[in-house]
This record gives sequence, C-alpha cells and structure tokens, in this order.
Amino acid sequence: MEFGSVNLRVLVVGCGNMGKSHAMAYHTLDGFEICGIVSTGNSKVVLNEKLGGSYQLFSDFYEALEVTKPDAVCISTYPDTHEAFAIKALESGCHVFIEKPLADSVEGAERVAEAARKAGKKLVVGYILRYHPSWEKFIEVSQQMGKPLVMRMNLNQQSHGPKWTVHRNLMKSLSPIVDCAVHYIDVMCQMTRSKPVQVSAIGARLTDEIPEWNYNYGQLQIRFEDGSVGWYEAGWGPMVSEAAFFIKDVFGPKGAVSIVAKEASKSGKSDSIDSHTKTESIKVHYADLDKDDEFAKADEWIDLHDEPDHQELCNREQRFFLKAIQEDLDLTDATEDAVNSLRIAFACDESVRTGQMVML
Repeated sequence: MEFGSVNLRVLVVGCGNMGKSHAMAYHTLDGFEICGIVSTGNSKVVLNEKLGGSYQLFSDFYEALEVTKPDAVCISTYPDTHEAFAIKALESGCHVFIEKPLADSVEGAERVAEAARKAGKKLVVGYILRYHPSWEKFIEVSQQMGKPLVMRMNLNQQSHGPKWTVHRNLMKSLSPIVDCAVHYIDVMCQMTRSKPVQVSAIGARLTDEIPEWNYNYGQLQIRFEDGSVGWYEAGWGPMVSEAAFFIKDVFGPKGAVSIVAKEASKSGKSDSIDSHTKTESIKVHYADLDKDDEFAKADEWIDLHDEPDHQELCNREQRFFLKAIQEDLDLTDATEDAVNSLRIAFACDESVRTGQMVML
C-alpha cells in the first residue's frame, strides 16, 4: 500500500508515558490514523477519553492485531514484551515503531532486526535524542574538541508515586543501565565515531522492592578504540540523591562542551520526563593558552531558546517514521546502531554481575 493522501493506520500498544505521547502524535499529526489502543489495564480508557473517546480498545495485543489489521504498530510496553510483539507485527505485514530498548536481550534484538529485514518493513527504534536539535548540536561541538574524548553523563531519578511504580515494573526485566544507558551509549558512539572495545561497570541494590538479581543503581565505563573514554550512571528510586542527577559533559584536547540545564536540573525535576531531554544552553570552553598560560579565548554560550518539549520530540519521531515508510528510507545503519548500543549496555550489565571487565 502506498501512503500519500491515505492515512497510515496505527495500532497503539502500551499507554504509559511514551505510549500516551506517541498516541497524541498520531491523533494530531497529518498522515496518521489510530485504529486501536491496547493496554492490559485501565490506562487505555484514560488515554481514549483524553483523545476524544472514539477509538477501539483492546486488552490483548494479538486480538487487536487480528481485528484491526493495521498498517503499523507502535510498541511502548514493558521491554519483556518487545520482541514477541514486534516480530508478530512484522510477520503480519506491519511497519513497527518501538520504544527502546529494542528487546530485553541482544539475541532478541537481533531477531527483531532480522524479522524487519525479512518482511521488508520499516523498524524505527525510539531513540528520542536523535531527533533533538540541541543534542545534535552537543554532539557536533563535541566532535570539534579533538581526540581522545572524555564523556561524562548521568541521569539519576529520585522517583516516587506512579514513577516509582513504573521503575519497579521495569526492573522486573532490566536494570537502569540497560534501559537508560542505550541512549547515552548511542550518543557517545556518535561523538567518537569509534569502536567501543572494553566496558566495566558496578551496581548496587538499594531496595528489597525489586528482584534479588537486579540493582537500582549502576555506573558504567567504556573505552573506545581511539582512546576516548565514557562514563554513565543511572539510579532509580525514592532514595536517590538529586545533588548531581543531570551531568552531560565532554572534554578533549581542545576544550570542553557541557549541557547546562539551569531549570531542568533544579531540585524536584529528576523524575520529570521533560527534564530528561532539556538542554537550555550549551557551554563551550576552549583550552587555548596565551604566552602566560592564561586562557586565550573566553568561554562561549550557545543559548537554546527554541527547544522542542517532550511531546514535540515524539511528534518528530513519528514524522520520521512516516517519512521512512513513504520514501522507503534505508534504516539498516540505524537498526544496527540500536542493536549495538543494546549489546554494549548488556555487556555493562554482565560486568556488574561478574565483577569483571568485559572485552567487546
């Protein structure tokens, strides 16, 4: 089917934070039409009412797929369902937009990628930072700092209430450094354009409310072939400190570039989704020295006033999804990047559990 003036019929699966935002994009953007909404609980009813109450609701994904026969499926469920849902959708002739991580194992991610290739359908993974102009600028300026790079990033979330419920549910299948780190590993790979060769990681279990095998704080280190090194940490839960939850900082031989989110990094914002993508301004520091060993160039500020909010970022992801289908874009490299970032994240997870450095 060619999609020009005809809307792409999308089955929305999962109605949590991301599912709601993607559904809102389909509801408001030209070129899309929601043909059904799926969730196991009451969230689909709440979302449907927010969207006007006119959409068909389902509790079972497989039934919804059979009944609605969509052109595309948007999967924003917990990661342990990603592989099965995505492969079934692709084998049913649907294009798939799927939230990260692509699957809850590397082998699962590879199976999903292969299913998309075999079906000849588009598979877009929700790496939201790839659609953020400020993060694109952050990566671009970082690449001007020379090699090797030192990359320091974190996203600690002092979660409580419904957000802590979401985090506890996520940790039934994945650790925070697997779920969150794929974004930032992807960013580091774009910054260095070099092959990761080694990872090491540590973790701590700070609550009995998660499975015994899991941990709710993790920190990883990556060494790249070009000598660059990267560090990332993620902690979830009511006990997590907000003192330093938003660090996005890179330096190399020529200087440093840092995201300085003055508002988004304030106390009480660590479990706010909007804060996770906010940049506000980028500080660029130059290492050049004069004859007295004083700095030869003043620091520069790149102020980012026209920033997309979280909903607009989701809109941009869905516009890209539509474009990929309409223009038959080759997504091979993007899919490979998604699988590779997940492979690196799971290697970090292995390092936490074994206490050993892992060679890639």
